[in-house]
Amino acid sequence: MKAHNKWLTAPLAAGLAAALLSGCGEDEGGGAGGSGGSVIVGMSDEVLATDPAAGYDPGSWLLFNNVFQSLLSFPKGASVPQPEAADKCGFDQGGSKVYRCTLRDGLKFSNGNPLTSEDVKFSFERALKINDPAGPAPLLGTIDKIDTPDEKTVVFTLKVPDATFPSKIASGAGSIVDHREYKDGELRTDKKAVGSGPYRLDSFKEGEAVFSPNPDYRGTVKVKNAGVTLKFFHGDRKALGAALKKGEIDVAYRGLGAADIAEIEASGTTSEREVEVIEGTSAEVQHLVFNVDDPVVGKLGVRKAIAYLVNRDTLVNDVHRSTATPLYSIIPAGIIGHNTAFVNEYGDQPQRAKAEQALRSADVDGKVKLTLWSTPSRYGPSTDDTLKAIAKQLNASGLFDATVKSVEFNQYEKDIKAGKYGVYVKGWVPDYPDPDNFTQPFFGEDNVLQNNYENSKITGTLVPRTAATADRAAAEEDFGKLQDLVAKDLPILPLWQGKQYAVARDGITGLEWTLDASTVFRFWEIKKG
Repeated sequence: MKAHNKWLTAPLAAGLAAALLSGCGEDEGGGAGGSGGSVIVGMSDEVLATDPAAGYDPGSWLLFNNVFQSLLSFPKGASVPQPEAADKCGFDQGGSKVYRCTLRDGLKFSNGNPLTSEDVKFSFERALKINDPAGPAPLLGTIDKIDTPDEKTVVFTLKVPDATFPSKIASGAGSIVDHREYKDGELRTDKKAVGSGPYRLDSFKEGEAVFSPNPDYRGTVKVKNAGVTLKFFHGDRKALGAALKKGEIDVAYRGLGAADIAEIEASGTTSEREVEVIEGTSAEVQHLVFNVDDPVVGKLGVRKAIAYLVNRDTLVNDVHRSTATPLYSIIPAGIIGHNTAFVNEYGDQPQRAKAEQALRSADVDGKVKLTLWSTPSRYGPSTDDTLKAIAKQLNASGLFDATVKSVEFNQYEKDIKAGKYGVYVKGWVPDYPDPDNFTQPFFGEDNVLQNNYENSKITGTLVPRTAATADRAAAEEDFGKLQDLVAKDLPILPLWQGKQYAVARDGITGLEWTLDASTVFRFWEIKKG
């Protein structure tokens, strides 16, 4: 689970694996930079890794998506992967267990070395072998073996049918590295990166990373700037906002809070204003998680009472200043299979009488004493405020005595694993825009929520069946059943679905093409001047 947690989402096309994917419809890109100037982007997220075998966070994947190629990628505004380093890819006819790709001609890494099927095989096998706790190996777990019959052909044989495999390898998990530059079984620690993507990483240090167009890039995109400098603000949203206002950065991406964005939007409405807010759709979600073995919220009646009392409209309006929308299901709006299971079960407005009835049916008398656990910045700058608002709503009913405690992320994760928390918050940004990525990680075997919830129908039937269904539209009924079961069992309570924002100074264009459900922040689309 990417604990970080993204748009112009289109439904997934039916028949994902019906035939070989042909070349992407975009013009083939070259290595030269565009006519625009260099762009300075500020971000409060950290880039925790430059090695694709180790990174599984938004900052690291931002770097991977711009420096490395994957066999497939998500074109701007699309939710179906298309060939990138590959010329074509597809499942062999009659199933979703053998996936075959043919590479483009003339692929090179930024150091000039040729990219062949050997590099593709090495990259995937290396990530699986290293199996770094902070890495993407879990996304690649269905791979059984990889064959390379020639320099341009890669054949993946999967352990089980996996219709989502194309989306998985189109993500940062599919980054291709040079087998001459990276060691088998060992992470790279020199903060360098050698890929074949649109950009080269020229330098990486504490305060910034510098990228320039890769002259050896061969793929589907065209670079529209002379390079990008990524400035790190290490969670300091005030410094990020100040740098934008002073003109020290051109773009602020990920890190400004709801109040900051609302202030910027209210500061002017004319086209001449110096700063503009660009809004995109998002599949970023946040949930309240219940430890079903906890002595208090282990009782379904207590969980139901909470579900009846939480007012999502108030959360998104008062806390998030309408930078999010209420979420009533585990699959967000804009992703195929989305329904409103939690509205059906608990309504969309507080119902105190039903909350009280749920408590009494669970033999709970008097106020329920409850601690809501939060972490201050990992899931966004408004996380603590969200939990405080929920506690206030619960307490206003007279049925709860709820308090909030906030713990730094490292300790927070340890305590969750140890089962110390009954109620806690989790944020999620999808690895790829498919309903599988909002269900299997949460409710499959060894789920990442660590809340002791298991439903045998979900793990034994629905998750495997949806994963094996190549026509994603045909899996909607099963995804609906899964969501309905979760709403009834209530191991989590969906809270909100985010919108995605970037804030830019005058003269910056193209940001609307960096803010979609693929979660790919496309440096190459940004133009200055």
